[in-house]
Amino acid sequence: MTYVTPSADRRRLAIDHHDQRGEFAALWLRERSPDADTLDPRTGQRLVEAAELPLELNIHSADVVDGQLYLHFSDGHHTDFDLDTLFDDQAIDPPKRLWNANNAPRPVANFADALQNDTALSDMLESLHRDGFVIVSGVPEETDGMQPLIDRIGPLRRTNWGGIADVKSVADAYDLTMTQRGLEPHTDNPYRDPIPGYIWLHCLTNAAEGGDSTLVDGLMAAQLLRERAPDAYSCLTRVTPSFRYRDDDTDLESEGPLIELDSRGEPVRVRYNNRTERVPALPPEELEVYYAARQAFYQLITGEELTLHLKLDPGQMLIMDNYRLLHGRSAFQLAGGVRHMRQGYVDRDSTASRRRVLQQQLATPQPQGEPA
Repeated sequence: MTYVTPSADRRRLAIDHHDQRGEFAALWLRERSPDADTLDPRTGQRLVEAAELPLELNIHSADVVDGQLYLHFSDGHHTDFDLDTLFDDQAIDPPKRLWNANNAPRPVANFADALQNDTALSDMLESLHRDGFVIVSGVPEETDGMQPLIDRIGPLRRTNWGGIADVKSVADAYDLTMTQRGLEPHTDNPYRDPIPGYIWLHCLTNAAEGGDSTLVDGLMAAQLLRERAPDAYSCLTRVTPSFRYRDDDTDLESEGPLIELDSRGEPVRVRYNNRTERVPALPPEELEVYYAARQAFYQLITGEELTLHLKLDPGQMLIMDNYRLLHGRSAFQLAGGVRHMRQGYVDRDSTASRRRVLQQQLATPQPQGEPA
């Protein structure tokens, strides 16, 4: 059964539909009316100027017939909503699965399958969204072997490093990534605006001693910090350090809190990059609080409780959510062999768009006689 109940001033409408309940503002329903007078049938873009609708707009009548909600507004407009669609429209992306070292997933995908099959590509992108990373096997052991799969999702993000760049030890390294040094868990390129969304790390050879990759779920770390040290958590959501990178040809700077919240007050992004962080000259008492909070967070993200250790084999690729996961590596010795990775970036918007469009396409029945 479905029940609709206008508020006393008729400017809100409570809807009980099966096992779902919601309260909707009349003005919100009016500006999202799914009719051709309000929304363009092809693009879904709004045709009326929402800011010109009367602020005192209310609902004259609301009726439900066969799963359709029929509304008559005080400005004379009539429209109807499919109730299932109305509630589906309130749904956000599927939830992320937070993890620690003990329950860490091992999401896997096959390069050729994802390249040739939309269902396999969709599964890979859903794993990436849910778990923050996915390990792809069967990547051609060539310099730009991952490029064809990137092309299936979105454009390669070019930076001052170029497109797909080498990650290996070199003489006179201009970045610590290019040394044999171990790297603490970190966010890549927090000095860019926007920060690259996804890191693609392709292994060509990994015979060196050491050089294991490490992953930490930064959102899990934020959640644990909120539970165990709420004052530290609050501090890291408020203080906004900057991050800066400079070389002979590049000068990049951006800023943001180590733990960023969304509109609901929930952690949505983490930043940590000891090498490039620049904390503002706050009053000493505020800096003391920040430094203690940062240390508490650091102890979490470097502890074995949250650290997943991986060693990629040649032909494997690790795709990581750079807004969520913190990644690092152990030091390596070239006496044991060569460690040669290739790395590229793909932005979040194109990745999220591809995932959602594939999901919608695969959920839509194909006409008979047409291949799926």
